[in-house]
Amino acid sequence: MFYRESWVQVDLDQIKENVQWLRSQTNRQFIAVIKANGYGAGDASVARAALAGGATMLAVSSLDEALSLRYQEITAPILILGVVDPAQAELLLQYDLTVPAVSLEWVKELIQVPIKGLKVHLKVDTGMHRIGTEKVAELQAMLSLLKANGADVEGIFTHFACSDNPDNQMTEDQAARFEAVVDALKTPFRWVHSCNSDAAVHYPKAPGNAVRCGLAMFGVTSYLTELKPCISLYSRLIYVKQLKAGQSIGYGATYTTQGEEWIGTLPIGYADGWIRRHQGRSCWIEGETGEFVGRICMDQAMIRLPHAFPVGTKVELIGPHIPLEQVAQELGTIPYEVLTLLSDRLAKVYIENGRIREVANPRLDRLMQEK
Repeated sequence: MFYRESWVQVDLDQIKENVQWLRSQTNRQFIAVIKANGYGAGDASVARAALAGGATMLAVSSLDEALSLRYQEITAPILILGVVDPAQAELLLQYDLTVPAVSLEWVKELIQVPIKGLKVHLKVDTGMHRIGTEKVAELQAMLSLLKANGADVEGIFTHFACSDNPDNQMTEDQAARFEAVVDALKTPFRWVHSCNSDAAVHYPKAPGNAVRCGLAMFGVTSYLTELKPCISLYSRLIYVKQLKAGQSIGYGATYTTQGEEWIGTLPIGYADGWIRRHQGRSCWIEGETGEFVGRICMDQAMIRLPHAFPVGTKVELIGPHIPLEQVAQELGTIPYEVLTLLSDRLAKVYIENGRIREVANPRLDRLMQEK
């Protein structure tokens, strides 16, 4: 149930189909990336849909994201992609979580506590220069120490920096470096992965027996594919009025009506992730377009309507007529940022088996569970 007429709609059926298509194209093990609360769509629901589509492992950015999935009874293997404090080894073991080994210093700190059975993937830096090491000797030392202390070093991975650009030589260079490192370590890793979403789609010769896909599950890549979008954002008009010419709208009076205009108000604002840069952009109302006028407020936004609409009329902000890629381009950013900005103030409406499966209100649902 939700009481504020702005919501994210997630088509779980399409997520399953997208994962199935990606698996058929890559013919590798599939790691579904569920970072940032499932890219704003709800971590557990997205995870279950991805697993139903054939994912064999999940990946998140941090320990708290991994614990969130475990607390919601997700039992599949989970790989944490970011740096985890070695002092949290007990939690990692307790919840059967997989952690990246990012440096020799990190490993030396980790082995100060019992780590028998801890699942580890070595992180290789092939050019992203974010975390990980590129030194074979260091990786060999890390591998030896981990094994000597009972860790299960089951995987090795790297991350491509420019896979969204097919003409960029860097992806080829990174792939070659990664392959050379894997060969030098002479270890039969169960998981070898380098491909993110874009590389999984367009770079089939990348080394590894698994791919890591996040945004592609939602039907968004930098390449033409059969993937279909599955996340939409909607709101409803809560107030409509006609103004005469010369009336200013919103904070700072940044818009003034040019003639008699119908202005509608939506219950969505920058606290929901609908940031102020949306001013001047379009939305879709029953086959026509409206324009965001005046500054986006914290909780509300105003749109210029082509004519009067009844209060309660549904407005599409992201969806079939306003694609996510278009929104990102007009904001001068990327689809990842648009989605992950969406806050938990927005209710989630999940579509499964062709009908509404669940309406989730993250804040109220959490409070009700605590009662």
